Amino acid sequence: MAMNGGATSPSGDASVKRRQKHQTVSANGVISRGNNMGKKTKLYEASFMRWTFADAVHVATHHWMPCLFALGLLFFMAVEYTLRMVPPSSPPFDLGFVATRSLHRVLESSPHLNTLLAGLNTVFVGMQTSYILWTWLIEGRPRATISALFMFTCRGILGYSTQLPLPQGFLGSGVDFPVGNVSFFLFFSGHVAGSVIASLDMRRMQRWELAWTFDVLNVLQAVRLLGTRGHYTIDLAVGVGAGFLFDSLAGKYQDSKTRIIMPSLATKRTST
Repeated sequence: MAMNGGATSPSGDASVKRRQKHQTVSANGVISRGNNMGKKTKLYEASFMRWTFADAVHVATHHWMPCLFALGLLFFMAVEYTLRMVPPSSPPFDLGFVATRSLHRVLESSPHLNTLLAGLNTVFVGMQTSYILWTWLIEGRPRATISALFMFTCRGILGYSTQLPLPQGFLGSGVDFPVGNVSFFLFFSGHVAGSVIASLDMRRMQRWELAWTFDVLNVLQAVRLLGTRGHYTIDLAVGVGAGFLFDSLAGKYQDSKTRIIMPSLATKRTST
């Protein structure tokens, strides 16, 4: 700070800018001076050597979600190394099957109710398919269709690579999709993934009510699939993740094609 009322010289401004340029904020919110990329870091220069109690408070208050994940990591490490594994002679343990025991008993004792729910689920699958094709054929937006093609191809590869045994107590129906009691891949759930893909497209188009309707129906569909033992819990969970993943990949695919097409169009216009 200069003596003339707080004005700074040009050389002072340049030195401040140089210092600010080499200041970086680490993940825990601490300002780190200097750029050590490409240099051999000594132990006393390590990032954790500069951590303070204030940093710990900052992480706990501003980054609470990674903190919860860290606790989850420790918890499931303890569970994994103390839990007895399911022997080969026993059926797989599925927490979703445990939670839906009552529903399974109801559907097992009421074949007509099972058939009704299977028919409604098939209608919902038809709604997903119709919407995804509509966005491409009618609205001219192929992202959801590309996403579904990516997803079902990957599902076929994974499902064939590791073929899981059909869960004990499976309650099939002639009106279920795939139609009838035909074979199908368990991992992962195309029913759930397709619904997520459609819901994400609806949100992009701000069709909020329709998106929430699909989300609720997707949850009911997942509960029914657990109750009928048509899918393992892991199939449904990965189905949700697959919907997000392949929607993102389809968006990246479209962006890459747009970057290729636009310059060529601009070249054609200038040449004409």
